[in-house]
Amino acid sequence: MPENGPIADMLEAYAAAVHAKDVDAFIALYGENVRVFDTWGWSYDRVDEWRKVVTDWFGSLGTESVVVELKELESVFTEDLSVAHAFVTFKGLSAEGEELRTMDNRLTWALQLGGDGRWKIVHEHTSAPAGFEDGKVILQK
Repeated sequence: MPENGPIADMLEAYAAAVHAKDVDAFIALYGENVRVFDTWGWSYDRVDEWRKVVTDWFGSLGTESVVVELKELESVFTEDLSVAHAFVTFKGLSAEGEELRTMDNRLTWALQLGGDGRWKIVHEHTSAPAGFEDGKVILQK
């Protein structure tokens, strides 16, 4: 299995779905019983609840798009389970390709191989640290 195993393929599909604002392609990456601990919400249980959040996110972008970049990806995997963590940057781009803003998050994924031979995200955790002195979320690494 290549370095980072199924994670590398999943990250490529994730970035492509985000950039295309393709809710169906994005949600297809997740297992039915996924639990997501998102930076911008407490938690989301099950794929249908997560679909609502993603639909709102992609819909809020209008003509903008988002590019996803990963740094310092590390993963471990077995025959049917994979876990990864990385730093992820979300770059908001105008319709003309101009960078409007960026946000850095920490990302952890647990993936499980289903009976159909497809990997699915069964747990996702994104976060950003809070400053000790002011408690404000730090969105730039």
